[in-house]
Amino acid sequence: MKHLDHGVTKSRWEIPFQLVLLIVVFLFYSFDRRHPQIEQHQIVFFLSYVVAAMLINYLLMPKFFYNKKYWQFILTFSLTIVAVILVEELILEKIYFPDTRGTRFPGVFFSLLGVLPVITILSGFKFAWDLIRKQQEVEELKASMEESELKFLKSQINPHFLFNNLNNLYSYALENSPKTPEIILEMSAVLRYMLYECKEKYVPLSNELKQLGNFVRLNEMQVEERGNVEFSAPEPIDQSHRIAPLILMVFVENAFKHSTSSQADNIFIKIDIVLSDNGMLEFRCENSYKENSNDDSLSKGIGLQNAKKRLDLIYPQAHKLSIEELPDRYVVNLSLDLTSNDDDLYNH
Repeated sequence: MKHLDHGVTKSRWEIPFQLVLLIVVFLFYSFDRRHPQIEQHQIVFFLSYVVAAMLINYLLMPKFFYNKKYWQFILTFSLTIVAVILVEELILEKIYFPDTRGTRFPGVFFSLLGVLPVITILSGFKFAWDLIRKQQEVEELKASMEESELKFLKSQINPHFLFNNLNNLYSYALENSPKTPEIILEMSAVLRYMLYECKEKYVPLSNELKQLGNFVRLNEMQVEERGNVEFSAPEPIDQSHRIAPLILMVFVENAFKHSTSSQADNIFIKIDIVLSDNGMLEFRCENSYKENSNDDSLSKGIGLQNAKKRLDLIYPQAHKLSIEELPDRYVVNLSLDLTSNDDDLYNH
């Protein structure tokens, strides 16, 4: 509905714009210091130009020019100009100047000098108006597509999380592990956050980091005695700081996935998050990895591609992401300017 209202508003303003343009052009056309008053013939001649311009603006340009039928447009435009000149020379001149200008034809060149400037100005402003409106429509469509893509990318996170953690829950259940209830509770908390609290465009950074901590503890159960997991996040956090939800979780999930699947012991995962006073968030995630494992490359994972795309859409000029793939570990560094949170993408 917002798109429709916006389009109606632009159409509503086009008529006043055209009227003001006609008045201004007519004043310039009829202005003569020697004869400051407006004569009847000036109004009639100008109206013939207006009719021609309306024909060009609302029939020839939409039918031919905007459909890239340029030769048809040039031909019909030329015929319109010829028709205006013929009406002016054969009818109007003879009516208003029967003994002077109506008795001779000044030539095509002089006739064009009188007709083309006015019609070109009227048609040129209409073309500029249409161009601006079309550009706005393209921007609105682009924003709508980006918003739809963001919703799709976010919707992929829940099943991705579920598939990974249900496998872990299944293996613990098979072993009748006493940790199974704890895993279910942690999964419930994270899923509740994903399903209900992540519907907003941005969420409080404190909530995001809290759930990220729950997510780390949930996945830490996979490591158990096989290694070490460190998680450091700032607290307390000013509630004014907000972040797009689930951006950081993908990198943490990826770290656990590749560490636990590539080696049996000596697993090392370290997550450091620092928030500066100017709203710059520094995220670093480092995890051990064995190069000779059969696991896929970190940079090719679906979750990471999802995260990169979301960062490009939500923080196009406000983030810096680097991923180092070393022989024994992966290192992810993300700098995120939280002051750049912009709702314009969602206001269309």
